[in-house]
Amino acid sequence: MAELLLEILCEEIPSHMQARGAHDLRDSLLDFLKEGGVAWDRADAFWTPRRLTVLVDGLPDRQPDSTEERRGPRADAPEKAVAGFLTSVGLTRDQLEVRQTKKGEFLFAVIEHHGSDMADYLSAGLPDVISKVTWPKSMRWGANTTRWVRPIQSILCLFAGSPVQFSFGPVQSGAVTTGHRFHAPAPVPVANYADYRTKLRDGRVMINAGEREAFISAADGLDVAQEGLSVVEDADLLEEVAGLVEWPVVLTGRFDDSFLEIPEEILLASMRGHQKYFALRHADGRLAPRFICVANLEAADGGKSIIAGNERVLRARLADAKFFWDQDCRSSLASRVPQLRDIVFHAKLGSLDQKTDRIESLALEIADRVQGADRDMVRAAARLSKADLVSHVVGEFPGLQGLMGRYYALNDGEPEDVALAIAEHYGPKGPADACPRNPTSIAVALADKIDTLVGFFSIGETPTGSKDPFALRRAALGVIRLILENDLSFGLDDILDKASRAYEAKVAKGFDSGALKAFIEDRLRVYLRDQGFRHDTVAAVFALRSEDNLLRLRSRAEALRGFLATEDGKNLLLAHKRASNIVRIEEKNDAQEYPGPARTEVLLEKAELDLAVRLQRTAKASSDAVKRADFEQAMKELSSLRGPLDDFFEQVKVNVDDTELRANRLRLLSQICGTLNQIADFSHIEG
Repeated sequence: MAELLLEILCEEIPSHMQARGAHDLRDSLLDFLKEGGVAWDRADAFWTPRRLTVLVDGLPDRQPDSTEERRGPRADAPEKAVAGFLTSVGLTRDQLEVRQTKKGEFLFAVIEHHGSDMADYLSAGLPDVISKVTWPKSMRWGANTTRWVRPIQSILCLFAGSPVQFSFGPVQSGAVTTGHRFHAPAPVPVANYADYRTKLRDGRVMINAGEREAFISAADGLDVAQEGLSVVEDADLLEEVAGLVEWPVVLTGRFDDSFLEIPEEILLASMRGHQKYFALRHADGRLAPRFICVANLEAADGGKSIIAGNERVLRARLADAKFFWDQDCRSSLASRVPQLRDIVFHAKLGSLDQKTDRIESLALEIADRVQGADRDMVRAAARLSKADLVSHVVGEFPGLQGLMGRYYALNDGEPEDVALAIAEHYGPKGPADACPRNPTSIAVALADKIDTLVGFFSIGETPTGSKDPFALRRAALGVIRLILENDLSFGLDDILDKASRAYEAKVAKGFDSGALKAFIEDRLRVYLRDQGFRHDTVAAVFALRSEDNLLRLRSRAEALRGFLATEDGKNLLLAHKRASNIVRIEEKNDAQEYPGPARTEVLLEKAELDLAVRLQRTAKASSDAVKRADFEQAMKELSSLRGPLDDFFEQVKVNVDDTELRANRLRLLSQICGTLNQIADFSHIEG
């Protein structure tokens, strides 16, 4: 068994494209091998800023032979039809087989394909393999028409230690590569993957991205640990930096203490976003005037010049950030609100100032439903929630919107509740993001998200397939989490109606409350399943279509889940299925329905009389419990039906000759289903 090594060396690939590109190249190659019936033992993909590498081990020396069967026309078909089939398969009449099938005798061709030498097979197919790799952006270079993410410099391709010859665009494959752009730029011959990895390592290239990340993580704390400092962890930045270097060299620099006077979020954003630096903290959590950068070469002076250059650049960056902060602090947040009139939220939905008005109005409505929410605090927070978008700092660092609003509000002397709500009203931004707990934050955050959902659903800008340009799925999940994780019990219909009426008439006219509710319910289904609820339990609760209170929906699902885990629950589920099946079949046979309740004066047997009496009591008791949202108690009431139901099915025959008695017993069975379905539609429960 042999190995295949393929490396494409090119100009620097953007770090966010490297992993996907390498995996796409590997998958394209494996698809090509599958098509040829070629098996392999393992396949790996590697990437650096300048190269994508695929290793496939355990390949045979030859492509295996294969046999293809094709059915032709009937054995007694006209000669022209047979001749056409023979031409298509390249065989003669005597090479065909006649086989008996269910539809008669047919001609079959058995075509044998002799496998190619593996090197020849690869040589013929690899150009197409490479061309199938897709990129978010690609380019042409020179006079050729071939496209790739960046201009290709060389292609290394070895099978069983020998070069595989092919060309891709203007580049001819070979058996050489080059090391680090500065440390080892000379061509290096390669014999196999082990030789390739060793020579690249000697040439200052770490081919494995995970190895580069581990090296950076291990090295970035060596110097600073002795000073009691620790690195601010940032997994995304670590991955990005590992994609910027082939040979990471970790260096430590300093910046002026005076910059620590500005909020640390600004410092972190400037160091991370602009310079790709790692920040450092003291043991007590304070940000330290130090940073870590990762160079891509070993400098002769030990990196002193590199550090000095990075310190100069960072000093200028932080000076700009401090200037923006100082300028912003000279104006209050309230004074910035009028500037929101000049920023379009959406062409059909008005300006940010208009959105702020809608948020304020809706947040006050929601505040009455959030325990502990102060209307004055909610009003102030909603009015100022978007004001930091016109600040200098947020203009430079958009990711700090909300956070900077909190700093500006505190600088203006606003209450902590108001400042916190400005910072938190964008949350939760995703499944892993913390959900606001402060009552003022909850009211403003809900108002912001519901206004967005209602607005975009009113103008028909709804998610389609995988496309969600306005992040409406995230907004819906945010609404769900804010309600459920804060135990807010209120109906959505009234809130959605008030939100739509805040828009201009031409926008509000297009609002479909049912479509938005269905969208939110769909996200709630996903949320509940992620919380461990079975899909059929969720389906049973949602099937009632009578609940717009998300907290009550979850409570129903929790109660149903707990109930079905008990013996009484399992037996009642079986009883429901038995009763509903009997009623469904007899209603179909009789072409009429038998809605409950049953008339007790017609019933004869003690078991059915006992069940009828128990059903009447249980229906009322469980209904009262449902009205109180005490779904666990409702389930306990239903549990009392188990004994009478068991007796009924053991002792009572439903399909009797007495027409009136039979109809009344069917009504009793319908009443069983109706009573159980007060909590959920049991017909959706599996098992």
